[in-house]
Amino acid sequence: MSYVTVSAKIPRRLKEMLERYGIKPGPVIRKALEEEVRKRVLEELEEKAKELSARLSHISDEEVASLIREDREGR
Repeated sequence: MSYVTVSAKIPRRLKEMLERYGIKPGPVIRKALEEEVRKRVLEELEEKAKELSARLSHISDEEVASLIREDREGR
């Protein structure tokens, strides 16, 4: 896995507090960024699911079951 460096400006007081409490910013920043990306991916997937649901709403449950059965039997 390759890495890149990102930087952020923070208030000097915050930097002093990080040092005082022995908090390493790297893991905290990494976790926050991963959580934000995960959140955005889920939002995007939810939007796509809503779009698909709207586009497929005219297909009945019976027709979906029939198509699944046909697909299984065709294998």
